[in-house]
Amino acid sequence: MEWNPGFPLSIDAKCHRDLPRDIQFDSEKGVDFVLNYSKAMENLFINRFMHMFQSSWNDFADFEKIFVKISNTISERVMNHWQEDLMFGYQFLNGCNPVLIQRCTELPEKLPVTTKMVECSLERKLSLEQEVQQGNIFIVDFKLLDGIDPNRTDPCTLQFLAAPICLLYKNLANKIVPIAIQLNQIPGDENPIFLPSDAKYDWLLAKIWVRSSDFHVHQTITHLLRTHLVSEVFGIAMYRQLPAVHPIFKLLVAHVRFTIAINTKAREQLICEYGLFDKANATGGGGHVQMVQRAMQDLTYASLCFPEAIKARGMDSTEDIPYYFYRDDGLLVWEAIKTFTAEVVGIYYESDQVVDEDQELQDFVKDVYVYGMRGRKASGFPKCIKSRDKLSEYLTVIIFTASAQHAAVNFGQYDWCSWIPNAPPTMRAPPPTAKGVVTIEQIVDTLPDRGRSCWHLGAVWALSQFQENELFLGMYPEEHFIEKPVKEAMARFRKNLQAIVSVIAERNKNKQLPYYYLSPDRIPNSVAI
Repeated sequence: MEWNPGFPLSIDAKCHRDLPRDIQFDSEKGVDFVLNYSKAMENLFINRFMHMFQSSWNDFADFEKIFVKISNTISERVMNHWQEDLMFGYQFLNGCNPVLIQRCTELPEKLPVTTKMVECSLERKLSLEQEVQQGNIFIVDFKLLDGIDPNRTDPCTLQFLAAPICLLYKNLANKIVPIAIQLNQIPGDENPIFLPSDAKYDWLLAKIWVRSSDFHVHQTITHLLRTHLVSEVFGIAMYRQLPAVHPIFKLLVAHVRFTIAINTKAREQLICEYGLFDKANATGGGGHVQMVQRAMQDLTYASLCFPEAIKARGMDSTEDIPYYFYRDDGLLVWEAIKTFTAEVVGIYYESDQVVDEDQELQDFVKDVYVYGMRGRKASGFPKCIKSRDKLSEYLTVIIFTASAQHAAVNFGQYDWCSWIPNAPPTMRAPPPTAKGVVTIEQIVDTLPDRGRSCWHLGAVWALSQFQENELFLGMYPEEHFIEKPVKEAMARFRKNLQAIVSVIAERNKNKQLPYYYLSPDRIPNSVAI
């Protein structure tokens, strides 16, 4: 069915109990969002603030009342350093949404920033244009949010969105820091470019607007559309077109486990009209739907191929951009999966011709193209697959998206988003239109009220938990394959994954900000939360 116009098609089920029994959750209770959010509120001791909508906090320190300190976690480090430019820049590489930053090859006309404006940030004593030519300038453009309707479900609280453009700089220590922020797309007197040299609270509020915009794109596009909805498309096509004895069914079934169920539950409770999403998010009440409809234009096959996606953003050089752990770990996991799928394909298809003649496989690939990508040629999704090499890449895309990519953008949500000023789910005043007028009181009044803060905190906590009976990458306990060569390939796959776990653990040793979301022992097999 079409849940909303322009969306990838999803399962034709109104609620979880309508699903075929074999794709339902073992226990529906474990994934009841309403229940889980309430449980989160209890665990986080924030029940008393939960219904305090419209009630502002007093100052930044006041947010600590709902902030649970779990010793030595990233979230605590975020709380202590969120105002620093280094922490702000770092999150574009290794935070919850490490997929937007790209190398700036030329300055866009809509951001009329000059060398004079940013001179004090440029450490190499070059002009801004020269820094661009040398590859030291990066950009994050939130144009997707331009013109999206903000949440109007609560008549007592006006909510606001912006569509910022953020320019970043690689300093002499190879760290990424922000150097200019424009809060909307069209330049003009009422849309100033904010700079690190501006008054402290001007610059801080500009960064908070960027962090809030990043949160919206992360939740709705990076997380919902590009892992949840895409994985459901693969899952439905698999169940519809591949018989259970087919080797590709046997390979993929572990990677779509509970995906259709979790998405059905989300449509029933979370992202539906008057759902939980509307409670705290400025893109609730329909803005999130508009965002997905827009983002479908950029949902391409190439953008789901991890190495290609990194390259397309100009972020592939480990020498130039040394601290991009999402890229480094992602490439290791991608290669391990690709090696494994190539082995499995080699076992069952002795030539490209056998791939081409497998009608069930071709029907599966066509189903994804027609129903998931809505037959959009521009998506670049194949309509058929004619070689073993292409088949192993296609299977790698499916498995990587459902496992590694989802883990990278889901399980860090509490770490990075629980300190509300670092990831505000809504803003209660419009973006500033002039410099030199922002006060700390204004910032606190712009940030979410007590009630929305609590709903947000409950959400990011609940979404960051693993399932009780989680199966991690490389685990295939239901023995669908009985052939010895495949079992041997699985054993090699597990060994490769274990080696990656060791590499990541070694790198993280003594790091104050470890990056572990793509460590295979923390990557669930499928999108199930």
